[in-house]
Amino acid sequence: MKQRFLKAQFVQFIPESLEDGVIYVSRKYGTATHRCCCGCGQEVVTPIGPTNWSLQVTGGAVTLYPSIGNWSLPCRSHYWIRNGGVEWAGTMSAQEVQRGRIADQRIRDRYFAEANRQKEINAPWAETQTGQTHGRPDWMDRAWQYFKLWFGA
Repeated sequence: MKQRFLKAQFVQFIPESLEDGVIYVSRKYGTATHRCCCGCGQEVVTPIGPTNWSLQVTGGAVTLYPSIGNWSLPCRSHYWIRNGGVEWAGTMSAQEVQRGRIADQRIRDRYFAEANRQKEINAPWAETQTGQTHGRPDWMDRAWQYFKLWFGA
């Protein structure tokens, strides 16, 4: 039976056996899991993160963005989860799915390129496990990095 609503259950670990009509959210492990809303019984896992789905919780109800497109499942269901409600979306052709996957990959590529760029910018000040860089006091290490930047040492 098609689901029209998903009740949020916040857990540390996703249970082995999923109930229909429940979306299990593990904030600790950044994932939301539910049985496919079409009623086929397949498990649908949505990783939460900057390059995956975003999760919003309002009054205990869950919203996921973007839509859930189960293109790898036999049912090929497609729906939105908004404020706990399931809103059915239209079917997509194989070409539309492929274009969506390419667009998603571009978004991930841009995100990680920027993250790597920021990492390189901040690399001179990367901390060790002791909280200091290169074994020197923090202020001394920063002064040395500035010196190297300006005088090419």
